[in-house]
Amino acid sequence: MRSSYRYVVVGAGGIGSAAAYWLARTAGDDVLCLEQWALGHALGASEDHSRIIRLGYHAERYTALTADSYAAWRVAEEASGVDLVHRTGMVNLAPAGGPGTAIIDAYVEAMGAHGIAFEQLDARGVTERWPQFRLAGEHAALFQPDGGILDIRRGGAVHRALAGAAGATVLADHPVLELRATDAGVELDTPHGTVRAEQVVLCAGAWNRGLLAQLGVDWPIRLTQEQVTYYATPELRRFAPDRFPIWIWHGESEFYGFPVFGEVATKAAEDLGGPAVDVQPSSWEPDRERVARVTRFLDELLPGYTGPELYTRCCLYDMPPDRDFVLDRVPGHPNVTVAVGAGHAAKFAALFGRILSELVLDGATAFPIAPFRADRPALTDPAFPPTYRLGGAVAA
Repeated sequence: MRSSYRYVVVGAGGIGSAAAYWLARTAGDDVLCLEQWALGHALGASEDHSRIIRLGYHAERYTALTADSYAAWRVAEEASGVDLVHRTGMVNLAPAGGPGTAIIDAYVEAMGAHGIAFEQLDARGVTERWPQFRLAGEHAALFQPDGGILDIRRGGAVHRALAGAAGATVLADHPVLELRATDAGVELDTPHGTVRAEQVVLCAGAWNRGLLAQLGVDWPIRLTQEQVTYYATPELRRFAPDRFPIWIWHGESEFYGFPVFGEVATKAAEDLGGPAVDVQPSSWEPDRERVARVTRFLDELLPGYTGPELYTRCCLYDMPPDRDFVLDRVPGHPNVTVAVGAGHAAKFAALFGRILSELVLDGATAFPIAPFRADRPALTDPAFPPTYRLGGAVAA
């Protein structure tokens, strides 16, 4: 590790690895990426086999970016020869007349505004196409054929490899102990020495808040401990990716799941089912009642989808009060740029890496990221009412 670099990325997860790659395409060996643990460790939010990737979203501020997200992942696939996006289709479901129908309507409006193809279905249409579902009563649903699975673990590894090939230095086991703004840029203290940088990009996920605090910035980012469960279903063929889509259930609670992928198992979780926590990785243990709650729901909706629990994995969501991303310079610190993923950024990681590099190298980006500014009321107004659920249906 040299003592100075033009650009230092803090965090080598999904977004940080992509930022290092896109910076290295221009700046080569003047890019350093620091990871506090081993590369590909299991404690980050982007170290698992699969994440949902989709063109469909409930709001235009997201659908304005989804097509570009797919394009950014294609850049990594073409440069590496590694397949990262696996299309299975995506189905969103909600009981008719319940709170989820408004979210389905919002999907329709947002996708229509950006010309994204989709198909609306009723309960019969869903079960005729995918008899794996058991739907009692009327339901609203929509199908988006381009939705699928992003292999986020491979995605991070691919971006790190490409960054290294372009000249960047990527170092594991280099936590940033202290961050200081200077007249010349930023100084970062690590156990292995101090590094000086002209520009720093913070991509540390749940650890961003602590790093920002060292700069005197205290954003109301709420951390929650979330979990996903892999089930060793005996019905492997019924839930194979060529026969079964990713799915999201919008009801009083929100659940989502995957076909068999990554493990010889299905995978499902409840969105926002976990408690608020501090950053204490050693204490992360699955909540057995939450596993049981998800299993009961699945056994009603998708008979045969569950089976013996293979394992349950925990991670942290880092959520501003509006649960929108942050992609911006840190106010008062022109040499520091930050990305906050808000618990749903993995699908955008490749694109966000490009956007961050443009903000750093060019001072601006043409991608529509105005809703994700760092000076918006959700971050600056103490009276801003938090609404953490995507779609705004459930407040904190």
